[in-house]
Amino acid sequence: MQARKLITTIKPRDPVGKTRRRLAVELIGELESIDRKIKAADKELQQLVTDRGSTLTDLHGIGPSSAARLLADTGEVHRFRNRDRFASWNGTAPLDASSGEQQRHRLSRAGNRRINRVLHIMAVVQLRNPTPGRTYFDTRKAAGKTSMEAMRSLKRQLSNVVYTRILADQKRSETASPGGQSGTALQSSATGLTPHTGPSDKPHPRPTTTQPNHRLPAMS
Repeated sequence: MQARKLITTIKPRDPVGKTRRRLAVELIGELESIDRKIKAADKELQQLVTDRGSTLTDLHGIGPSSAARLLADTGEVHRFRNRDRFASWNGTAPLDASSGEQQRHRLSRAGNRRINRVLHIMAVVQLRNPTPGRTYFDTRKAAGKTSMEAMRSLKRQLSNVVYTRILADQKRSETASPGGQSGTALQSSATGLTPHTGPSDKPHPRPTTTQPNHRLPAMS
């Protein structure tokens, strides 16, 4: 770490300065230890995610811990009838807040907040880089949306991206041959973010609250 290199150049002569330097060296050592543990945990999580046949970490903004959280909380993806149900479950589907002739929607505070946070982090990472998500956000802003509204729309689209990727991975796993080799190649279109207002952008009255701990029938 650069901090360790920097501390070696500091050579105080007074007792107070020497004490401060010693404490700084100890703190740097602790941070390096924590950093090594984080890297080791990420490596283990990446292996677990890969062993599941998931390609979620190929998506921009999804790391090993986020992928593991998505897989653990989502459980059996087929319990969601479509991507709209998935969005309602994770809280990215907007809620209707219209009044009279004024049509408006508001952010849902319900749904799975852990997955909602994963999608929020994914959105922030994409906004910091030249990604399809950045393009989508800028397009929504150019159409007159506020930054908050554009972010809400982006998270909704990223929910579609994640759902499509999980579903494609699941289908590929289901069609794998007994020898472990994939059968018919299923290419996911999850990386595409085409700005539009379609059925997936429509609000849903309430989120799905079923738990992923048990295999559930398809949602209606």
